[in-house]
Amino acid sequence: MAITLNNGFKMPAVGLGVWRMEGKEIRDLIINAINIGYRHFDCAADYKNEAEVGEALAEAFSTGLVKREDLFITTKLWNSDHGHVVEACKDSLKKLRLDYLDLYLVHFPVATKHTGVGATASALDEDGVLEIDTTISLETTWHAMEELVSMGLVRSIGISNYDIFLTRDCLAYSKVKPAVNQIETHPYFQRDSLVKFCQKHGICVTAHTPLGGAAANSELFGSVSCLDDPVLKNLAEKYKKTVAQVVLCWGIQRNTVVIPKTSKLERLNENFQVFDFELTKEEMDLIKKVDRKHRTNQPAKFWGIDLYA
Repeated sequence: MAITLNNGFKMPAVGLGVWRMEGKEIRDLIINAINIGYRHFDCAADYKNEAEVGEALAEAFSTGLVKREDLFITTKLWNSDHGHVVEACKDSLKKLRLDYLDLYLVHFPVATKHTGVGATASALDEDGVLEIDTTISLETTWHAMEELVSMGLVRSIGISNYDIFLTRDCLAYSKVKPAVNQIETHPYFQRDSLVKFCQKHGICVTAHTPLGGAAANSELFGSVSCLDDPVLKNLAEKYKKTVAQVVLCWGIQRNTVVIPKTSKLERLNENFQVFDFELTKEEMDLIKKVDRKHRTNQPAKFWGIDLYA
């Protein structure tokens, strides 16, 4: 199943996110994922593993496991490279061993102090607060992103972690419209207004934390996981599915793309088995009521400043 983007390219509705994946784990994960049926991989310069992903992809191509044109590969521009968009994209392509990207996203709507192309450091000042660069506008960054499309380096460009205000602005100043807005959204942080605004204006929404981060975000940020919710547990029992599968099905039925992360083969398989059942309208409405407006991904922990405040 795929969603057709506003430029005609198709994006698989389920992908695999590679945040917090390392070394040999990545190779096995990507090869296993391709064997299961995954054709969409979500990367980022800031994940610091593009080279390892590139090695795994090269192996998959060289052994005939899959063709490049059958995969949808996303990566992202880091905050410190807003003034070096073309160089940063080329650096990611080199590490990923690719000639083009299917999708390149502005990772966060903030430019920070440049630390070297592809270095993806988040420079902090003497008070431990993120060094924000106030000389580069998001409009300037976006026009540089548009150049990537003209150069043939990228098929689609998009935004990530943009709210309604910033998304509206991007629509106003863009020549090439953003194809995607990748945001945190899950049953405990549904963000219905933002999702509907994007979809109304032809922007596909990708859920980068579709399971609410589960145990990993609970440990890192002290957040609450929707996977323990009794309403979702009851639905899982009814359909003889895992809670995660119910949540992913809910995300797909909202017409969003979901990119769950896992390093476990069993979960990798489970997360892809979400097309053989469908939630009723009443069940979708029931899930709407469990929303807690609870953001689980909190970069303020690393940046010394809450950019969502």
